[in-house]
Amino acid sequence: MNLFRYHNADGSRLGLETAEGRFDLTAAAPERFSSLAAWLALPDPVAAVREAVASSAAAFPLSSDAPLLLAPLDTQEVWAAGVTYERSKVARMEESEGGGDFYDKVYAADRPELFLKATPRRVVGPGQPIRIRRDSTWDVPEPELTLVISSSGQIVGYTVGNDVSSRSIEGENPLYLPQAKVFDACCALGPVITLAGENDLDPRDLTIRLSIMRGGSAVFQGETSTARMKRTPDELAAYLFRDQTFPDGVFLMTGTGIVPPDDFTLAAGDAVEITIDGIGRLSNPVARG
Repeated sequence: MNLFRYHNADGSRLGLETAEGRFDLTAAAPERFSSLAAWLALPDPVAAVREAVASSAAAFPLSSDAPLLLAPLDTQEVWAAGVTYERSKVARMEESEGGGDFYDKVYAADRPELFLKATPRRVVGPGQPIRIRRDSTWDVPEPELTLVISSSGQIVGYTVGNDVSSRSIEGENPLYLPQAKVFDACCALGPVITLAGENDLDPRDLTIRLSIMRGGSAVFQGETSTARMKRTPDELAAYLFRDQTFPDGVFLMTGTGIVPPDDFTLAAGDAVEITIDGIGRLSNPVARG
């Protein structure tokens, strides 16, 4: 089952996609599904969706017309984990002018690298433009499995994420990481949230693919698997919730294992497509800030 946010005449709502079709989840149980924040604050969000399916969701079908999908968050922060794949570690060390050893050390350390990636207004949904910075000369998408975590710290779902990054700014000095990572439209999420425990989905064994199109032709394609992650999703979520609370839930990007070659940079007009098997495909055009 997939949960999604969509727009209609009444504003944003939550929908549910099952084998039987698409349904208006907000109409089925407004007190539970008025917003993503309300859903993530429930004691057991996944069980609540299953209860709605069993009781009343089928009574509120969506029309066959495809709804306008929004980014699958409303008031949640988006955090990110870095250097969780060996390929990412190598790339960070190669790009850094003076802090390469830090990436090697954090890859081997018990404590992961975690950082705030985006506030909700800096996040775009499927089909919306991601942006690259005007003061950057080397920019890349970072395709990442993204965890959807409830207010109690439970991983309740997964979505596709794009952690757009400036390699030129981060490479100049590791202390510039926030500027390399956080800016308008620096993050894309969607198109749906695949519920945890559904379809035998194993977050430790998912294929991730990246394709970048320019002028109708592919200029880069890459593939990896979450099996190559050094850290588990549960481990990353547990560290994120150490001495932090997220009353509305939180999204956690889990790092990238696909890094384009050093002579590649995103350009305005490119199209980025990220596919994670069992979860979905996220496509976004590229614009310069």
